[in-house]
Amino acid sequence: MREALFVKQNSKKWQHYDSMQQASPDEVANQFIEITNDLAYSKTFYPNSKTTAYLNGLASKLHQSVYKNKKEKSNRFIHFWKTELPLIFFEHRKQVLYALVFFLVSCAIGALSAKYDDTFVRLIMGDAYVNMTNENIAKGDPFGVYKQSNEFMMFMQIGFNNIFVALYTFVLGIIFSFGSVVSLFRNGIMLGSFQYFFFSKGLGFQSVLVIWIHGTLEISAIVLAGAAGLVLGNSLLFPKTYTRMASVLKGAKDGLKIVIGLIPIFIVAAFFESFVTRHTGMPLWLSLLILLSSAAFIIWYIFIYPIKIHHNKQY
Repeated sequence: MREALFVKQNSKKWQHYDSMQQASPDEVANQFIEITNDLAYSKTFYPNSKTTAYLNGLASKLHQSVYKNKKEKSNRFIHFWKTELPLIFFEHRKQVLYALVFFLVSCAIGALSAKYDDTFVRLIMGDAYVNMTNENIAKGDPFGVYKQSNEFMMFMQIGFNNIFVALYTFVLGIIFSFGSVVSLFRNGIMLGSFQYFFFSKGLGFQSVLVIWIHGTLEISAIVLAGAAGLVLGNSLLFPKTYTRMASVLKGAKDGLKIVIGLIPIFIVAAFFESFVTRHTGMPLWLSLLILLSSAAFIIWYIFIYPIKIHHNKQY
């Protein structure tokens, strides 16, 4: 990249950082990281330029601010959930959208495959699961699988498994984002064929009321884990003005924060699946309340609230 273009792309940011009088310790630290990344790039390609000299001075200024003013915040945990994580969702909103699109397309492929190939569900879900579910349907208890295990053991197993799947999906993103896309595709195919199986048995609406009590949070979190993997992969593919190493480190840091932020969601989803979903005869209003409340939370926290936080930060 030519120096003039590099300066044009970043000059407003540099001037903003240089002119700021007051900022929180976390903001100053983030600014320092960004400036040092720009400085590293400038030193590599324009070692003797005025741009490098300016960035070196600005980095020194921010460095002093970090170590002069930084204080450990007692509410660091609250700040992460209230501000930091939503801003990460806003910054990487395109990756979240791409992950959602990949997942929905794979769900549609899974459902269509199950519709036109009678053996597809058995291929995806396994003969044992399909046979067991058919037996439960014949007994008049189609979702009996959720009642077979001890609640606490089921909670622990599901919680750990979902967190592992999220981490696995995220780490696969290092394979140029392709690994995370494959994981999203695989999970989407499974969900699409699984859901179609119940619709084909005339249990579609009932399956939504039962399965999506926990599935709303669980599936949303899997999609977000895929988005975290795309953040990691894209940082490797498209470093922009950063060095590739600095870009990957930033992508890994942001992606890991997303995955960490999903842990409480997975825990709540595991609780619902273990202790609540088994009550398949619960009133319609209660099932809808849990399902719609979960969906409203995801939409608000992932899409609406981050826009509000970003807007407030700008002003």
